[in-house]
Amino acid sequence: MGVESGKKIWILCVRDSLQANCKNLKIWLVFLHMGLGERASYCDGKLKAPPKPCAGNQGTQITVEDLFYNVTTRRKALKNPSEEYAKILEVVSRYAIHNSGISFSVKKQGDTVADVRTLSNATTVDNIRSIFGNAVSRELIEVGCEDGKLAFKMKGYITNANYSVKKCMFLLFINHRLVESTALRKAIETVYAAYLPKSTHPFLYLSLEIAPQNVDVNVHPTKHEVHFLHEDSILECMQQHIESKLLGSNSSRMYFTQTLIPGVECSSTEVVKSVASSSFTAKGTGDKVYAHQMVRTDSRDQKLDAFLQPINKPLSTGHTALTLDGGTGLSDGRFRQQDTEMEDLNDFDTMVAAPGDSVMTPEVQKESGRLTPETVPTRKRQWTGSDVEMEEDDTRKGMTAACTPKRRIINLTSVLTLQEEISSQAHASLQEMLRDHSFVGCVSPQWALAQYQTKLYLLNTTQLSQELFYQILLYDFANFGVLRLSEPAPLYDLAMLALEDPESGWTDDDGPKEGLAEYIVEFLKKKIEMLKDYFSLEIDEDGNLTGLPLLIDNYVPPLEGLPMFILRLATEVNWDEEKECFESLSKECAMFYSIRKQYIVEESDLTSQQTEELGSGSSSSWKWTVEHIIYKAFRTHLLPPKHFTEDGNILQLANLPDLYKVFERC
Repeated sequence: MGVESGKKIWILCVRDSLQANCKNLKIWLVFLHMGLGERASYCDGKLKAPPKPCAGNQGTQITVEDLFYNVTTRRKALKNPSEEYAKILEVVSRYAIHNSGISFSVKKQGDTVADVRTLSNATTVDNIRSIFGNAVSRELIEVGCEDGKLAFKMKGYITNANYSVKKCMFLLFINHRLVESTALRKAIETVYAAYLPKSTHPFLYLSLEIAPQNVDVNVHPTKHEVHFLHEDSILECMQQHIESKLLGSNSSRMYFTQTLIPGVECSSTEVVKSVASSSFTAKGTGDKVYAHQMVRTDSRDQKLDAFLQPINKPLSTGHTALTLDGGTGLSDGRFRQQDTEMEDLNDFDTMVAAPGDSVMTPEVQKESGRLTPETVPTRKRQWTGSDVEMEEDDTRKGMTAACTPKRRIINLTSVLTLQEEISSQAHASLQEMLRDHSFVGCVSPQWALAQYQTKLYLLNTTQLSQELFYQILLYDFANFGVLRLSEPAPLYDLAMLALEDPESGWTDDDGPKEGLAEYIVEFLKKKIEMLKDYFSLEIDEDGNLTGLPLLIDNYVPPLEGLPMFILRLATEVNWDEEKECFESLSKECAMFYSIRKQYIVEESDLTSQQTEELGSGSSSSWKWTVEHIIYKAFRTHLLPPKHFTEDGNILQLANLPDLYKVFERC
């Protein structure tokens, strides 16, 4: 059908049968180059009146009314409106993918939201994502080949071996017309059979351009299926090209991790039934627990190696640590690296951070044992009238295993505010997961695996331990024991060693290192009383470090980080404001105490000679500490913040029901 208005412009031909079988056919045209529109109406295949000018958007709009009004048999063949509309959506969505430079919009009459909508500037992949979803679009591979002898050209997108569905989705266009080809479908599925699980299929979008004289459209009454000349040769060429693309994409598989969302406002017991409930199934008193829903671990079980603590108790497996050479320092301003000279933890003098010289013996420490998961503290302090009070009863709510038996109640507004901030940001479901988890093993000093019910998680030990020690420092504020050094460590030598480290960021513009080191010593000596009273960080009058806070029983921080800790204590802490001071000081101390990869020597990084010198137990001492001290403390003393569910510190790797689905397909 042609329309003449100054210039001859051809539009998509409307079949004669459509014109003859509709009572009213209206066509609106808005021409691209002339900036005007025309409207024409047809009835029974005849033009009712000459086209008239009209306003409208650029493009073509066709309205069909009373279709097949004069052919009763064909009208009865139409099914219910919903099914017919679904078929319309299917056809339009396929043409929208094929014509990526054109905007398509389909919606029911009366609806305000379009069921299919594509943009004129969208690519083919964008249109596939809009219609079939992101799961298809992110697995697409672009294909394209041509052969001059066979007079054909092929282009399109197919999914790789990572994607499969129960029903094949095949979009085939030959010479820009939506058709079907059974032979082509079978040929491509034969290639995919070697890559996909049984009874699964790919997503395929292919566009073929074949010489029109080589295409036979008279195969089916609806002209929907076609055959073409040199069909076998063309199919073989396409098979080879698609197989080469799949071989290249099958060298690796991609797995998308999901940030932990341990439970959406519901208890974990409602989602997955525990093993204990399965025992009632046999008696007929409970619901059946299927194999893919059964929890086969119990967080309360203990391992035998929990009672076999390695000889090397310090977390760092390095065989050297920083100590003083006779307590006077070296002439070159550096430390001599020697074996660690720390007293055994059972011999430490644990000092009470309250008036008086009460000593916490190992027996008292054992009596103050850890809280069970059923009695997790709420971490809330009661406000009384004064800033510091003594509590001499046996109540141990909110205490860590390392805090003192005579507990001071801290009523400083700044500390209480920081405690409230931690409580308000706690994630309840994440806390439940950490409380009831089963430790699987250490992947590296930074990462560890843990199981919770039917899910396997990857946890960032460094970030979680840092948050743990930060919370302990605030909730047990001014109630710490003391790790006493066997020999005092001069702050000057520690500062000099830290300034030698590139991590310090020292440059010549900062001045001589000796001057900076002396400044750090004099600065920290002014803070001796506060550091000792609130943080059990002891410094004598000569500028020597004599004690560190005991935050968790049987845990010694990696002493390799001590020089940098002293440097950051003087430079990174905000000493002007009370709240900011306590917050930044606690964070620096928590960073020093946390599990950090740079201060741990893994067994794979050691030479054979170093392994013999350290002994067989040294390489696994840090793993024992992580499992039986750090992760044990996570159960009762860590209130995980909400941002852990979004920043990738806790990732879900696998889920038992999903694994069953994978194995069922194999």
